[in-house]
Amino acid sequence: MPLHDRSLLLAAMLATSGATGAQEAAMQDDPYRWLEDVTAPRSLDWVRQQNAKTEAELAAGPQFTRLEADIRGILDSDAKIPVVDKIGAHYYNFWKDAQHQRGVWRRTTLDEYRKPHPKWETVIDVDALNKAENAQWVWHGADCLKPAYRRCLVALSRGGSDADVTREFDLSTKTWVKDGFLRPESKGGLQWIDENRVYVFTDFGEGSMTPSGYPRIVKEWARGTPLSQAKTVYTGTDGDMYISATRDQTPGHVRDFVSRTIAFYNDELYLRDGDGRLTKVDAPNSAQKSVHREWLTLELREPYTAGGSTYPAGSLIAIPFDAFMKGGRDFEVLFQPDEHSSLAGATWTRHHVVLNVLRDVRNHLAVLTPAKGGWARSAFTGAPAFGTLGVEAVDADNSDAVWLTATDYLTPSTFAIAEPGRAPEVLKTMPTFFDASKHVIEQHFATSKDGTRIPYFLVRPKNLRLDGTAPTLLYGYGGFEVSMTPGYSGSVGKGWLEKGGVYVVANIRGGGEYGPRWHQAALKANRHKAYEDFAAVAQDLVTRRITSPRHLGVQGGSNGGLLTGNMLMQYPGLIGAAVVQVPLLDMQRYHKLLAGASWMAEYGDPDKPEEWAFIKGFSPYHLFDANKDYPPALFMTSTRDDRVHPGHARKMAAKMLAAGKDVRYYENIEGGHGGSANNAQAARMSALAFTFLWNTLSAK
Repeated sequence: MPLHDRSLLLAAMLATSGATGAQEAAMQDDPYRWLEDVTAPRSLDWVRQQNAKTEAELAAGPQFTRLEADIRGILDSDAKIPVVDKIGAHYYNFWKDAQHQRGVWRRTTLDEYRKPHPKWETVIDVDALNKAENAQWVWHGADCLKPAYRRCLVALSRGGSDADVTREFDLSTKTWVKDGFLRPESKGGLQWIDENRVYVFTDFGEGSMTPSGYPRIVKEWARGTPLSQAKTVYTGTDGDMYISATRDQTPGHVRDFVSRTIAFYNDELYLRDGDGRLTKVDAPNSAQKSVHREWLTLELREPYTAGGSTYPAGSLIAIPFDAFMKGGRDFEVLFQPDEHSSLAGATWTRHHVVLNVLRDVRNHLAVLTPAKGGWARSAFTGAPAFGTLGVEAVDADNSDAVWLTATDYLTPSTFAIAEPGRAPEVLKTMPTFFDASKHVIEQHFATSKDGTRIPYFLVRPKNLRLDGTAPTLLYGYGGFEVSMTPGYSGSVGKGWLEKGGVYVVANIRGGGEYGPRWHQAALKANRHKAYEDFAAVAQDLVTRRITSPRHLGVQGGSNGGLLTGNMLMQYPGLIGAAVVQVPLLDMQRYHKLLAGASWMAEYGDPDKPEEWAFIKGFSPYHLFDANKDYPPALFMTSTRDDRVHPGHARKMAAKMLAAGKDVRYYENIEGGHGGSANNAQAARMSALAFTFLWNTLSAK
């Protein structure tokens, strides 16, 4: 739209809306602010127009149709691994396929699960529920009360948003409990105290939610009483992020806790006694605090001095919980990081702790056992030597068994059951969804601007010619201490690798690949280091002649969308295309949109001039220069995303389109922050992204 037409449209809108002078000034400063009105007819009309243009360009040909069908077939495949959780005597799985687009919660026995084709008993059919209620429910999980496992609290979301409802379900009769606990739609939740009481943290009305849009108050709610009569347990401050409470139902170690999350990696934990009194667990706010049976463990994000010793950031330390609450500080070190290692996880079984350690982004497992005189350490038997390993207790109250998942970019994932000292029993293996025989996985290191070595994984054809022409997709995230580790994806394999493309995942700062120090190195004023790292990997691919800028594309979602938005704005000459998914882009207003206020510990507060001074340096919406050339871009988001506001992607695309840039836009009307509410939507969005990237990057 020409500039003069946009000005007339803006003037007309302000005249009809009764805008104040301040609102008018804001709109003049940001003429696309109206797109933040998520479901306004005008906004959705714009979305549908852009969707139609994008689909006309990318989804019209037979190649797209085949790719979409292939990805849909992968997502709907009956041969995927049905990962299970043990609840009582049964093993439960939530499953989606062509017949169950919204999914079915089902159960079986372990003996039956071992069979190639287990018999499943349906517990909740979400598609049938939607039909009966004329709704669009998306499954958000179930919490079942120990030890009887008769009653469950089931969370359901409309269209995939973070906000959901909680309903009470009877597992023995497989029916909804009449007049049972029912939490109205909101961000928050219910947690069991006993069969007749729950903790409820939700929207209780004005002043009950934090600036981030999460609960500020937690109450105790008794069966048979209205929610309005629930008794307040704890009220957070106006600036807190999230308040909740839970009961640890471990037999012999039942305890109640209240959690006050002030910001990411800044929380307080309180022990609640039978009279409702709260006693703070006096550990550092930055530490991840975990209580299991008689033990308290602290995963440190900052150095911690206690009992005459100083424990470095990234350590895992343990002490008997009761001793700590009485003032004891005689910790034992379960893990201490070094330059190459970080803690990926610690899983309690009945008698052990299984440590999952990343060494240069490769998983290694060990078993620790508490005993008199200290903790004994032993090897974890039979774990694969390469790939991403995941460990989860099968039944931490009664068993030392763990579920062990193993995966990499080219090897179909496996799901096994294992006990310390015994070789894992592989129960399920994902089918081969693409031909991986022609590819190889490599790990390389790039050197960032400040000299830091940045690891990355490269998946390439074995016979790749190093002439700089290979279509290459570089993926990244770089935030919130999230580690990017290898994983098998049939969609990536079918949509990219089988065509001969090169796939790269960068382990940039901001992530958790080397623990807290890796994350903290790219916080706030140092955010630019994450983008410098990503650019260094891109440059390393060019230097190695794997690809060249015109054939190199980048992709990322959420915080990764902020990453790819910055690559588009700051390094346009280094890339040939960008897919920017469910992104943050307007960093001047991110904290005023949905859950954005909860991320200020990561990015900073743009309302503070001294912090906006550095934030504007990584705000793509403000870095855009209409006089510059930018590579082709595809912005993708979801109307129902109530975590990262769809206005970010809408406004950025509108701004670039108005300047005549090569941009296309697609917004799924459902989907939540994941972008899709069912396999059909997920397949379409993946096919659009891969088609755009291949068409752009494979061109001569």
